[in-house]
Amino acid sequence: MELRHLRYFVTLAEELHFGKAAEKLHIAQPPLSQQIRQLEQELGFELFHRTKRNVQLTEAGQVFLVEVQQILQQLQQAVQIGRQTNRGEMGQLVVGFVSTAAYNILPIILKYFRSRVPGVSLELHELTTDQQLEWLREGRMDVGFIRPPVEDKTFSWEIIFQESLIVALPETHWLANQSDVSLTSLANEPFILFPRKLAPGLYDLIISLCQQAGFSPSVAQEAIQMQTIVSLVAGEMGVAIAPESLQNLQRTGVVYKNIQESTPKAAIAMICRKNEKSPTVQRFLETVRQTTQLWSI
Repeated sequence: MELRHLRYFVTLAEELHFGKAAEKLHIAQPPLSQQIRQLEQELGFELFHRTKRNVQLTEAGQVFLVEVQQILQQLQQAVQIGRQTNRGEMGQLVVGFVSTAAYNILPIILKYFRSRVPGVSLELHELTTDQQLEWLREGRMDVGFIRPPVEDKTFSWEIIFQESLIVALPETHWLANQSDVSLTSLANEPFILFPRKLAPGLYDLIISLCQQAGFSPSVAQEAIQMQTIVSLVAGEMGVAIAPESLQNLQRTGVVYKNIQESTPKAAIAMICRKNEKSPTVQRFLETVRQTTQLWSI
């Protein structure tokens, strides 16, 4: 039994006229009659009562028609899903992100992607840069938003967002009333910082800035997430240098100040496995690039 036999049968069942059905199928009437007869022989029961004046479905034919229509509908749905998946419009993506990405470009990306590709389910995980690299290696994640750079050549990454650095101070700090802060004024302050292995690029940038100001920061406390670092600042455990988008995290007891000195930009990069073939991943990457272009306008 071939798929065309089922389509011939459904068309004849709808028209109940061999000539009209053949015309609709763009074939001659004798081959249609022959194909229907072959289908009946294969099934072992008659589908139609035939007379010289009309054609009617048998009782078995009526039941068979309902089932075949469902099969053809499921087939069409399968074709549509296959095409959407091939275009990257269906499926699931596991996406990792550093905590600070949630305060700048990530919400815009997610909103833009979900509005344009609603058929793809997103599973989000807040992870440090080193955790995301591990997840990508293990195949537990598809795309990540990290703090570059990344030395591992098995990954492909590109910078999608850059921002200035600021200083987070306890609101009772003696510099809290100044409009901006010089790094040299922080030389004797206790610093709150994350361990280097979590995001070497950002860590080295912060240390380099302090060294250019003539001192090495005295790290009084380490914390993994930026939210925790800000909370420790609020608790007067020290000061911190952080990406400026962290200002979007409103925390009682903390004030944010611009840095007087010129500072390099802290970047966020999008990363995936090199030579990634998944259409869904490629669609997500393309959407992120479109979003960042709109962001920069």
